[in-house]
Amino acid sequence: MQTNIQIGRKEFKTKKEALGHYRKILNTYEIGDALTISDFEDLMSLLATHPRVDKKIGVGVREIRIGKLRYNTRAFEIVRIDDTTEYFSYTKRINSPKSNFSKFLKTCRHTIQEDLRLVKLEYFKKHSRKGMVKCQETSELFKWEDLSVDHRQPNTFSVIVDRFIELHDIDLDAIEYISKDGAPDEFADINLIKAFKNYHREKANLRIVRKDLNLGRSFQARVKRQKKDLKIEGKD
Repeated sequence: MQTNIQIGRKEFKTKKEALGHYRKILNTYEIGDALTISDFEDLMSLLATHPRVDKKIGVGVREIRIGKLRYNTRAFEIVRIDDTTEYFSYTKRINSPKSNFSKFLKTCRHTIQEDLRLVKLEYFKKHSRKGMVKCQETSELFKWEDLSVDHRQPNTFSVIVDRFIELHDIDLDAIEYISKDGAPDEFADINLIKAFKNYHREKANLRIVRKDLNLGRSFQARVKRQKKDLKIEGKD
């Protein structure tokens, strides 16, 4: 049975459909134009699947624009907040086979989704005014669907997963998964699930931020925990 391709909030039936979506974005703009927020989010969602996403993002992504390679070939160009740039190939990401690390990372993310939802729900219960709360970075008011739970630097989600793997001496080749049609993979080992959820609750400093800020990591962060950081309560 064919499995749909999930990239961020979008779902594609085939690789061809996914490639067509990003090709259309690439050809919609003139050379040098920056992507709109919606298209920026789609590219950042694809970039998030990269096994070295933190290196690609660096200090934070200010914008993604249409760059020009040799022979007038178009490409997506990442522009970081320190003005460094790097080209990004959407075709390589979509066609690239999933590495053991990226599969483990994606499953870890699925493992803590309910925890993140509860953090967001609690924040809305405490601070909602007419169904809207302030983004913790910009202080602008937004609705539920416009906000994300962000892992504040330096403990980005990828960093937390990296350290968890090292701390527990995990052999990625030996991890067993439970696969269900149309649903994300789950870890077969319930103890691994509990261990990661507890480690994530201990290490994650969370913020409720506008979705494009979350995707772009476009703000600086301190190492020390801050008062307005949100934490996940409880322990498995």
